[in-house]
Amino acid sequence: MSLAYAYPKSRFEPATLVDLTSKAERERLSRSALTGFFRLTAAWGLRDDDARELLGGLSSSSFYDWKKNPDRVLEVDRITRISYLLGIYKSLHILYGDKLADEWVRLPNTNPIFAGRTPLAFMQAGGLLAMQTVRKLLDARRGGL
Repeated sequence: MSLAYAYPKSRFEPATLVDLTSKAERERLSRSALTGFFRLTAAWGLRDDDARELLGGLSSSSFYDWKKNPDRVLEVDRITRISYLLGIYKSLHILYGDKLADEWVRLPNTNPIFAGRTPLAFMQAGGLLAMQTVRKLLDARRGGL
């Protein structure tokens, strides 16, 4: 008799995870991630200093170099940050009209998570974990994960 718990059969297939430790995967994803990130910052009306902070405190010279030439291989941390931000962008555009979706990150928020701050300030202060929290909040609002 086996003591292992047998999980009930699910109708959902497990998601295939991308191995970000693989340089080949990061090479494949980096250019499109940066292109998407710079479009997102333009749509959100972010200052370059705010965008640099969301990338984890990137220097001005590197930021402008990346903006001019997105052909590079990003580290796991930066691809993960951009992934969360693009997910946040997508969720906002599902939940709200385009105007509010693009302003939302810069508006003070009464949700206890943000303590009256803007979601942008929350994510800048809390980094990757704060981005994950905002992503989960928005996914939950739209009935996602």
